Amino acid sequence: MQTAPEDPFRMPEERSPRLTPQNIPYQDLPHLVNADGQYLFCRYWKPSGAPRALVFMSHGAGEHCGRYDELAQMLVGLGLLVFAHDHIGHGQSEGERMVVSDFHVFVRDVLQHVDAMQRDHPGLPIFLLGHSMGGAISILTAAERPGHFSGMVLISPLVVANPDSVTLFKDPPKSLQEVFQLTVRTVVSWMPASLWVFAAKVLNLVLPNMSLGRIDSSVLSRNKTEVDIYNADPLVCREGVKVCFGVQLLNAVSRVERALPGLTLPFLLLQGSADRLCDSRGAYLLMESAKSQDKTLKIYEGAYHILHKELPEVTGSVFREINAWVSQRTAVAGTGCPP
Repeated sequence: MQTAPEDPFRMPEERSPRLTPQNIPYQDLPHLVNADGQYLFCRYWKPSGAPRALVFMSHGAGEHCGRYDELAQMLVGLGLLVFAHDHIGHGQSEGERMVVSDFHVFVRDVLQHVDAMQRDHPGLPIFLLGHSMGGAISILTAAERPGHFSGMVLISPLVVANPDSVTLFKDPPKSLQEVFQLTVRTVVSWMPASLWVFAAKVLNLVLPNMSLGRIDSSVLSRNKTEVDIYNADPLVCREGVKVCFGVQLLNAVSRVERALPGLTLPFLLLQGSADRLCDSRGAYLLMESAKSQDKTLKIYEGAYHILHKELPEVTGSVFREINAWVSQRTAVAGTGCPP
């Protein structure tokens, strides 16, 4: 879908059209321009009739919002208008790949998009859905506007840093620089979590652009077909996680932990017990800390990180859980006063 020229969050085009990282003019694509003047690629999934509610979907690190098409289509079937954008440094949005000046930029951009959509659809309840890093973004977005959102769905959210994740970066060293990178990864993996932030900040001062390597995609899902699709996706970031981005992820974890006691909105939390990227301890911490009266946790034993692209029995259950939960909350939200 293309954004109409009169849309309020589409800025006038420059004489030389801005191009996506894939060299496609943004004027040919739905997009918004954030507060820093950077162009963000957007997607919209609209129901055939008038929408009953709005849902913003927030993708994880290194990927893009197009990977959530199946979830979006399911929600559209419930009469919801689903919208998303590729976060800065991801997919078809501008920015150095997987680099952000401050994690709050992600949250700020989400709120800008939410505000624009609510101006076009006043009075509708609005929900958040986030996976992995997108889960942390969703939590911080909800925390920034208490009472504004009617509910939130979290799939393997980034809440607690997993000590094992540092050891999941792959690629054997081929040079002295890579040997040094491997040494750094190994040392950090031995550190207690309490020292991670300090070590990361020190590294960020001297080697902010040093790559810690790429995540081993085999830990994302037990479904080999889905892993192959991920590996072949040209919009998935192939570059390694840089120290500066790792610092922002650690900053996000700290902010999320501080924000949890202030959460009061309803939420559904889905987590795999064998997730090696976002520690399942975070799911229990979220359940214990959030003040929400309506909160649901479902743990999938043995499941990995991307639950909506896992083994068929897991993914089928995830879709059913989200469908039922959202259906019930949109019915309730639609009968009361929207935020």
